[in-house]
Amino acid sequence: MQGIFEKLRSGTDVDMATPEYAEAIQEMGRCGSICFKVNTTEPKPELVRPLEEELFKDGLDKTSYLMPPIQIDFGCQMKIGRGVFVNHSLTCMAAGGITIDDGVMIGPNVRIVTDNHDFGNRMVLRCKPVHICRNAWIGVGAIILPGVTVGENAVVAAGAVVTKDVAPNTIVGGNPAKFIKSVE
Repeated sequence: MQGIFEKLRSGTDVDMATPEYAEAIQEMGRCGSICFKVNTTEPKPELVRPLEEELFKDGLDKTSYLMPPIQIDFGCQMKIGRGVFVNHSLTCMAAGGITIDDGVMIGPNVRIVTDNHDFGNRMVLRCKPVHICRNAWIGVGAIILPGVTVGENAVVAAGAVVTKDVAPNTIVGGNPAKFIKSVE
């Protein structure tokens, strides 16, 4: 039988009113407590770093850095590669899974969302994973929506709302984000 996190990651509809969702609620509580500690701790790497490593199931590579404040609901559903830099005020709704590959740069106030609700029954959660590929750059205030893959070396312009996959080596911008140009 699939566990709740496997169901969320696979895109299987999940009814939040069922007893099995209790495990997800516990994870949200765990992550909320850690994010609170990160966000209220003096901004010294030796104080913040152990908390951020605790937040993610697979830890956080020593070459990656997240600048507080952060808000992440499901740290167990995230994988962050090496050499990743995340500026302040990242919000991740990670129920469906977020993968951030090596060398990614994320600007301030970025939102990454993997879940939505069924229109007919709002207690049903529908998730699609987000993948940000190697060396991508996500600009300030961008919003990445469920099911999106941002290709290798791609750039998402400031304020873009990304509703569809971004091809590798391209720049996209706007709402909804559209192709602007290719990058060398």
